[in-house]
Amino acid sequence: MTAFEYKVIPAPSKGRKAPGVKGAEARFAHTLEAEINALAADGWAYLRSDILPSEERQGLTSSHTVYRSVLVFQRAVLPDEPPQDKSQTVAPDTEPQPDAVENDAATDDIPNNVTSPEGSDLPR
Repeated sequence: MTAFEYKVIPAPSKGRKAPGVKGAEARFAHTLEAEINALAADGWAYLRSDILPSEERQGLTSSHTVYRSVLVFQRAVLPDEPPQDKSQTVAPDTEPQPDAVENDAATDDIPNNVTSPEGSDLPR
């Protein structure tokens, strides 16, 4: 079964000027076309547009509902490949790196009485 991921972007509220495109309706259509084609280049397929309510604050104590237009896109997700354990792989020409030194220079400046927010001692 194919799995999908979705992307939702705000629909343009007005058309942008473009050479050879005359009128508000044509500019708006051209702007939508440009948005859809830009996402299609990344593998997103246009699915639909929706108008959804969004509750927003108005002033300090009240709120009101605004309706937002959004464009919905989808693309197929490739099945996850099994993770490769890279810790066991060593190139034939190289030697394994030695373990990190316990007394790291970055932790030398931490005083002995400082603890992390969880209450455990910080690494030394």
